[in-house]
Amino acid sequence: MYGGIMKCLVAVLVCVVLVEGIVKIPLQKQKSMREALREKGIELPYQDPALKYNELASSANMYINNYADTTYFGAISIGTPPQSFQVLFDTGSANLWVDSVYCNTQACNTHTKFNPQQSSTYSRKGQSFYLPYGAGSLHGVFGYDTVNVGGIVINNQEIGLSTNEPGQNFVVAKFDGILGLSYPSISAGGETPVMDNMISQNLLGSNIFAFYLSRGGQQGSVLSFGEVDNSLYQGQIIWTPVTSQTYWQIGVDGFQINGRETGWCSQGCQSIVDTGTSSLTAPSQLIGDIMQAIGAQRNQYGNYMVNCGQVNNLPTLSFVISGVPVPLPPSAYITQHYQNGYQYCSVDINPTYLPSHDGQPLWIFGDVFLREYYSVYDRTNNRLGFAQAA
Repeated sequence: MYGGIMKCLVAVLVCVVLVEGIVKIPLQKQKSMREALREKGIELPYQDPALKYNELASSANMYINNYADTTYFGAISIGTPPQSFQVLFDTGSANLWVDSVYCNTQACNTHTKFNPQQSSTYSRKGQSFYLPYGAGSLHGVFGYDTVNVGGIVINNQEIGLSTNEPGQNFVVAKFDGILGLSYPSISAGGETPVMDNMISQNLLGSNIFAFYLSRGGQQGSVLSFGEVDNSLYQGQIIWTPVTSQTYWQIGVDGFQINGRETGWCSQGCQSIVDTGTSSLTAPSQLIGDIMQAIGAQRNQYGNYMVNCGQVNNLPTLSFVISGVPVPLPPSAYITQHYQNGYQYCSVDINPTYLPSHDGQPLWIFGDVFLREYYSVYDRTNNRLGFAQAA
C-alpha cells in the first residue's frame, strides 16, 4: 500500500599501517561483508549505490475509497502524534482543509475533527479563509503541521482548519476534508498545496501523481504519487499539454458522436479534469444537442432519462485530444438505478454555466470520464496523460 525506499549500507573497514621510512608492508585484500555472508550461504539483495544520494525521493500507491461512484476519498494523518482523517482527493481545487474543533456546525459535528492542541508540531498561522465549492462552502483559519499522505511525510504543510460549515452539503459527506491537487495559482489565501510541498521538499522520485478510479461502487481505486502503476492501464498513454496552470485544464480538438465529427469544437474546446466532480459536464449551449443525439427525455425533476433496454444501442461519444479520439461508451455515461423493484436509467451528463476560455466551450471531465481512463498529472512537464483503464 505504501511505497518507500529501503537502504542497505555495506561498510568495509580496512586498517592500514604504514611504516615510515624504508619498509612498506603489503596489504592483503580483505573480504567484503557481502563475500563473508555469501560463504555462510547468505546472499544480500542488490541495491543501487546511488540510492544514498536520493534518500528523500519516494513514491506511494494508496488505495482510496469509492462511495457510490460519486466520491473518491482516502486516509491521511495530520500532527504529532498523528490524527487520521478521510479526505476527498480533488484535482479541481488547491487547498488542504479538515474539520476542526473550532467548528460546531452540524457538518463538523458529524465528522472527525482535528485538535491542534493535541499536536506538538502544530503552529498557528492566524490567517482566515473562505472556500466556495460547487456544492458547499466553509470558513476557516490556516495553520502549519506535519502531514502524512500514503507514507510520504510533508513537514510544515499549510492546513485549513474549518471554523464554520453552513448548510447541509457537508453534513452527509463521507469525508472529513478535502485535499486539493490543482495548481497553486488558485489556492485560497496563497496556501502552498500538498503537491507543491512534496516537490519543494524533494519527496518524490518523479513530480507526478495518477488516479485509477474503480467502477460500479467497487473498491480498488488507487492514487499514486511519484510513479505510474503500469498494471492499472493498458495500451499507450496519450499526453496533452496543460493550457492553463490553474486547474488541470487541457485543449479538446474535436467532439464526435459514433465516430462522426460534430464540429462543436471546430474552433477548439477546453476541459477541466476534475476528480472532485462526479459527472461529465458539458457546455450549456451544447447540452440540448447532446441529449437529442442520445435520445434522452427530461423528466419532471429535470433529469435526462433513457430506456434501459436501449443502453447498448446508444452512441459512443469521443473527445479528440492531441489528435487522438478518446471514446466514452454509453456504459460510461449512463447510470442504472433500482428503486422499489423498478429500474430506470439516467444520463450522467450535466450542463455547466462556467465562462468559456477565450471563447472556447468548456467541459469538465469528472469521474464519469475518469473511470474509463487512467489519468496521469505531470507537474514537471505540465501535461496530462490518459490511458485505457485496466
